[in-house]
Amino acid sequence: MNIILLGPPGAGKGTQAQRLVERHGMRQLSTGDMLRAAVKAGTPTGLEAKAVMERGELVSDEIVSALIGDELDAMGPSVGAIFDGYPRTAAQAESLDAILAGRGRKLDHVVELEVNEDALVERITGRFTCATCGKGYHDKFEQPKVPGVCDKCGGTEFKRRPDDNAETVRTRMAEYRAKTAPILPIYEARGIVAKVDGMAEMDDVTAAIEAALKS
Repeated sequence: MNIILLGPPGAGKGTQAQRLVERHGMRQLSTGDMLRAAVKAGTPTGLEAKAVMERGELVSDEIVSALIGDELDAMGPSVGAIFDGYPRTAAQAESLDAILAGRGRKLDHVVELEVNEDALVERITGRFTCATCGKGYHDKFEQPKVPGVCDKCGGTEFKRRPDDNAETVRTRMAEYRAKTAPILPIYEARGIVAKVDGMAEMDDVTAAIEAALKS
């Protein structure tokens, strides 16, 4: 099974992808991670990408396609793929079709985690973590049992990510909409898009994704 998992930052895409990996033995293919790994390993595609990045240029679709092809070849035909962050354009969608077809694969499902922007802003901007052990908390949804003291380690220092602010979250949402807008109609025309409520409880989101994959 080969799927694309779509959703803006904070929608829970990473968590759901990991659950798919655990449940189905699939492989999550994140272009950013693959690029860094290929550069570090010094593969032919990685060396080509490194040269491009050192010139301050963007890595081409051809290089990204080669990375994906290399990864699919390494995985073998029996392992399903979760595409994360790719494709983002109509040209990339066309390229992915060709990459998969060349390996006897096809795209089975496109799952989009839908979110309410205002609720997502609240979800992300309220996050904070224990500076000692990293346990996560939230201003509204999960405060420490004893104010100012971590439930897990007893630490009293907490921190917030500097980019967990409303302006950044809304900018990310706008970028996500701009990037997914070109590709969704392509897959909707094939009848393989399932929209799932990304604001639901985590287990409910997982169940909805599982149901979509069986349809």
